[in-house]
Amino acid sequence: MAGEWRPDPEGRFEYRWWDGQAWTDQVAHEGQVGVVPLGGGGPGATAGTPEPAPSPTPAVAGPGGGGGGFAGITGDLVDGRFSEREAAAIANQNAKMLRVRLGEPFMARQGAMVAYQGQVDFAYQGGGAARFIKKALTGEGLPLMAVSGRGDVFLAEQAHDVHLLNLSQAGISISGKNVLAFSSSLDWDVERVKGGSIATGGLFNTTLRGTGWVAITTDGPPVVLDAAEAPTFADTQAVVAWSADLQTSLSSSFKASALIGRGSGELVQVAFQGRGFVIVQPSEGIQIPTQSQ
Repeated sequence: MAGEWRPDPEGRFEYRWWDGQAWTDQVAHEGQVGVVPLGGGGPGATAGTPEPAPSPTPAVAGPGGGGGGFAGITGDLVDGRFSEREAAAIANQNAKMLRVRLGEPFMARQGAMVAYQGQVDFAYQGGGAARFIKKALTGEGLPLMAVSGRGDVFLAEQAHDVHLLNLSQAGISISGKNVLAFSSSLDWDVERVKGGSIATGGLFNTTLRGTGWVAITTDGPPVVLDAAEAPTFADTQAVVAWSADLQTSLSSSFKASALIGRGSGELVQVAFQGRGFVIVQPSEGIQIPTQSQ
């Protein structure tokens, strides 16, 4: 097993180097790397302040100790703070990147993989004829790939914020463009938001049900609204996801006479009622202007 930076088991520093078999004396804290023995420390090795590495060992040797590809290179990118997180099998590497340690296969948005380590296989996932027809008719796109093998996979989408949710015999309705990845144990389908139809330009979402995890993206920090507190409405382009058991409908808060001669992006909203939550991002997505003839 290769060595790696891991959270300091003593909690005195941010990270301590694990050489694959045992903890070492190398620690990293607030951008400083030094030597502090496990279970104690030399002069000046107070909590939160690593003792500088003695000469001739480089002050910052990087992962792997005083050699290898990090020798002679210093800076915040190689001091451990951006090293792979090891806390859980499925976790946020940072606010905009998901890390999945492969055990069971999972589903991910096509093109979302930004890096991986190990023996990993990516395969196109069509979703079946029924889902293909729904996607063609509704425009609700969720291009998926099945990810399997052994190793770590890193996923991201347009540098959007990544949020991890765990479902336990529950359901969630998500805009297809906001789905990053989910466990293969979840059932998914394209479903119509009640109150609309294909003919009337109704809204269609991807619904996930069962027990497992799902990672969604938001264009900026979202707000989570409790629909049980009051009647709740969200712009169709800004709403990201909601509890699948919520009652939904499409409504308009504008009178037709007020829109004559004007364009408005607020014509239709999704209305929610019941017990559950609604996730709304601070963005309506990238708007592509139509070219005038």
